[in-house]
Amino acid sequence: MANKKKKKVTRKQLLKEPDEFITFTSKAIRFAIDYKHQITVGLIGFIILILVATGIRYFSNKAEKKAFALLSQSQTKYESILKEKGPEKALAELTKDFERILKKYPTKAGGKLARIIYANMCYKAGNLDKAARLYTESLKDFKSNPFLKNLILNGLGYVYEDKKDFESATKYFDMIAAGTHPVMKGQALFNLGRLYAAKGDRDKSIAAYRQLLTDQFDSIYIELVKEKLGS
Repeated sequence: MANKKKKKVTRKQLLKEPDEFITFTSKAIRFAIDYKHQITVGLIGFIILILVATGIRYFSNKAEKKAFALLSQSQTKYESILKEKGPEKALAELTKDFERILKKYPTKAGGKLARIIYANMCYKAGNLDKAARLYTESLKDFKSNPFLKNLILNGLGYVYEDKKDFESATKYFDMIAAGTHPVMKGQALFNLGRLYAAKGDRDKSIAAYRQLLTDQFDSIYIELVKEKLGS
């Protein structure tokens, strides 16, 4: 039994509904898929833009101001190309710009924030290995900032889910759920319930959903969880 090879859970299997409790209704699945990128990538991008704008005004150090200015220019250019040509083309055209910022200002706040944005860009374009590496490096940069740390952990969770590494995805979402900072916590619990259900771990799935109901009463996932738990 110990040597029996474990079956790898596929994305298709993750979204099936073989059991009434441990999988989501088609409504919940559609919601999670439709809003995943908006909630994760959109929120991070929006927050980083605010930090970039604030950073340009806040820092008096010339190098910091230059880093933030370059980041702001590159981000604006990226958003424009993204709308016209899509995430793959936008990443290809802006890769040199972001690599230059990371190389020239690796220890500056602007450079560190550029790494998160760059990781986001790679994720949206489907370059999951590079996104994982950049997000992991960003964790070291912001290990003392629980707000940004949770945003990065959330990004890592989705990267590894898309890589079909569900154990790692669960680990990163669990790090958010186990922490004290509220940002992304409701989404992390929702995803934990979903992933544990896909692995057949009914008890952990229920526990994650119940924790969401108890601790995250204003979460956008509340109604979906109530529907599944029959509350």
